[in-house]
Amino acid sequence: MPARSFEDFIPGTQTEYGDTAVSAEEIIAFAREYDDQPMHTDAEAARHSFAGELIASGWHTCALTMRMFHDNVLIDSTSMGSPGVDEGSWVRPVRPGDTLRVRQTIPETRASRSRPEMGLVHFVFDVVNQRDETVYTQSCHVMFGRRGAPALLPAEGRGPALSPAGQEAPQVPENTGAPVVWFDDVVPGAETIIGSHHFTADEIVRYAHAYDPQPFHTDAEAARLTHFGALCASGWHTGAVWMKTMLAHQAREAARAEQAGIPVGKKGPSPGFRNLRWLKPVYAGDVLSYRSTFTDKRPTATRPGWGIVRSHNTAFNAAGEQVFSFDAAVFHQIRAT
Repeated sequence: MPARSFEDFIPGTQTEYGDTAVSAEEIIAFAREYDDQPMHTDAEAARHSFAGELIASGWHTCALTMRMFHDNVLIDSTSMGSPGVDEGSWVRPVRPGDTLRVRQTIPETRASRSRPEMGLVHFVFDVVNQRDETVYTQSCHVMFGRRGAPALLPAEGRGPALSPAGQEAPQVPENTGAPVVWFDDVVPGAETIIGSHHFTADEIVRYAHAYDPQPFHTDAEAARLTHFGALCASGWHTGAVWMKTMLAHQAREAARAEQAGIPVGKKGPSPGFRNLRWLKPVYAGDVLSYRSTFTDKRPTATRPGWGIVRSHNTAFNAAGEQVFSFDAAVFHQIRAT
């Protein structure tokens, strides 16, 4: 029997755990796969970037936080996954040589009325470095089985939204408008299909072993016996792939601009995200279509020549079901006048 059930999480409890050292090699390896920007992949190029030095991808910080949470809280528990994250803020850069730990608070717990076998636990994380500086904060809810409740029956026939033959990647429409390469080019309300990604079992397991080794992400047979019914991706994996897909889209926009002789503005880091929702499982074999809609933009008072662009981002599986969404913010360079 798992050691921790819903009833073991007491509102008001505060704990501290984790001692994760972050190396330059790890920062670069993660970024090359999911967030291939110079400030994350090249120490010399990073000196000339918005950040001014080599720093970890924010998605890497989320992944490291997830691993510490798993190893100290979720392991040997009745965890049933998470519906999402209310807010995540990248407060300070994570640099090579930093050592991270988590300060965890449980503000509240709530038994589910519609599903008596489970309850929701609200966690707030304050991730700090060796200097006791906060680098990341997160507010989220996690589902746990209740003690003594009958186990959920495995979900029969769960898996990719369509058969492999129906999983062809959707075509990314060619953008024929003006390239969006500066803050000035952003038009609130404009939606773009930024790309697609095929989630293979090998990739799902590899990411999960590193950052989120819950059985439904790492073992196809164990996953089959859970309420998910089949191997599915970590939600953080889904988010990291969004970042990878967005960068590929931005590279295509930059190439169009360069072909037209248009200078390309720089992108900076993100201060964080809100309303991240994992709406449906992403199964091994699924192909997701990622979309992004600009929602707002404004110049910043603290960084002359830069503005903040906000967007709402989604992903859909091959059956047209929305599986993922979140609201993002990122620095964009303003075109000089």
